[in-house]
Amino acid sequence: MSVRNTPFFQKHQELGAKMAPFAGYNMPISYSGINDEHQAVRKNAGVFDVSHMGEFILKGPAALDLIQRVTSNDASKLIKGKVQYSCFPNDKGGIVDDLLVYCLEENNAYMLVVNASNIEKDWNWIQQFNSASVEMHNVSEKTCLLAVQGPSATRILQPLTEMDLLNLAYYTFVKGTFAGVENVLISATGYTGAGGVEIYFEDRDGQAEKIWNALFEIGAPQGLKPIGLGARDTLRLEMGFCLYGNDIDDTTSPLEAGLGWITKFSKSFTNAAALADQKAAGLQRKLVGFEMIEKGIPRHGYEIKNQEGQLIGVVTSGTQSPSLSKAIGMGYVQVGYSTLDSVVNIQVRDKQLKAKIVKVPFI
Repeated sequence: MSVRNTPFFQKHQELGAKMAPFAGYNMPISYSGINDEHQAVRKNAGVFDVSHMGEFILKGPAALDLIQRVTSNDASKLIKGKVQYSCFPNDKGGIVDDLLVYCLEENNAYMLVVNASNIEKDWNWIQQFNSASVEMHNVSEKTCLLAVQGPSATRILQPLTEMDLLNLAYYTFVKGTFAGVENVLISATGYTGAGGVEIYFEDRDGQAEKIWNALFEIGAPQGLKPIGLGARDTLRLEMGFCLYGNDIDDTTSPLEAGLGWITKFSKSFTNAAALADQKAAGLQRKLVGFEMIEKGIPRHGYEIKNQEGQLIGVVTSGTQSPSLSKAIGMGYVQVGYSTLDSVVNIQVRDKQLKAKIVKVPFI
């Protein structure tokens, strides 16, 4: 399958980005270096091209009912302008994908934002439950998405719009004119824990170039930097945010992943009964955060062992944290080893290195 480009591919190349294929797209991994970009977002602001993400519009009187059946969170609580984090449980106790649900019009129109690698899988999953002929539109190909993240993000962007970005509450959105482009949706969401917004707009009539240029014309003098997927990963891991395909997948239950808060048994949804049974019976394993005591970097797939050297789990994500200057990770362990300050061993090549279970977020 050929690798596709986002509308900002030329910009990334001009900026000398290190590019690599990700979820079927040529994506920037880093520009000035992961640590430098990471600190730019934590301390100031940075721009991520995340146009590879998937967007579906669901419309019609039965739209909410369909969303309620396929997602774990309670979308009936959403009012226009609100966003919700959720997941699609599968019928085997795992997760099809995690997603954001945007309420465009109460009970009638919603936007679902899904992971790039799961666009087709998610679309087909929702379709099989669409018995009431809800109008579904896959607008992923024509939607641009830029995430401007960091404590200075909204201050830098505010002069580009009359929409009030400075007072935009977490997990809400506004829609209007931005940088001279109409129908731009801006939400106080993101994957960094550093504050900021995500900007959705249609890829037509040179709008992508117009918005990108406007961002850097106003932002570059204030230290706004382009950021790649490398720093996006270290930023999200410091916050303990799950990455689909690493920390959650078709085999991990939302309860094991610490996503009980988006699993609402007050409504009926896919596999709800089995998940309720799992909750009642008690979990066998749990996703935990840990920091390395001994020197070494944990990586996805490394084994987690107890002090006797017995296998008790597996690392799902790991990195050297730029903010903490220490190695951190997440992984599933047997529940008996999940208590805070428990010491476990991470199998790093031929060595078992000590690590301590800690609370997430790490920072």
